Amino acid sequence: MKIQTSKRKSGAFTLIEIMVVVIILGILAATIIPQFMGTTRDAKVSKAKADIAELQSCLERFYINLDRYPTAEEGLNALMTAPPGDESKWRGPYLTKLQPDPWEHEYLYRYPGVHNATRYDLWSKGDGQDVGKGAVEIGNW
Repeated sequence: MKIQTSKRKSGAFTLIEIMVVVIILGILAATIIPQFMGTTRDAKVSKAKADIAELQSCLERFYINLDRYPTAEEGLNALMTAPPGDESKWRGPYLTKLQPDPWEHEYLYRYPGVHNATRYDLWSKGDGQDVGKGAVEIGNW
């Protein structure tokens, strides 16, 4: 009597083959992902610098029309609504909407400035960490 063995070839992968592929993908991810981690931070810093440059342009247009910069109390809102008493000289709005910085904080304004004594200071606290602990602070100085 002859015993017949059927030789069926399965088209599926074995568990070992799948594990090897997952391990290889893990190694590739571990070597590639850290290269892109700093990219997000750099993009946020670049965006904040561009925003500050745009705000400076708005502040300079305000200065040309009113012959002064907004006071610390008026702040950057003076770029969107006329300060009381200066409605006749105000030619705004110089800015339609004040966007938060890339870290979702407000841009800070101080007049007269500490870093720019004859002008104003305009800056972002960046990621909000304390200075000296990896803080990112972007300003017009």
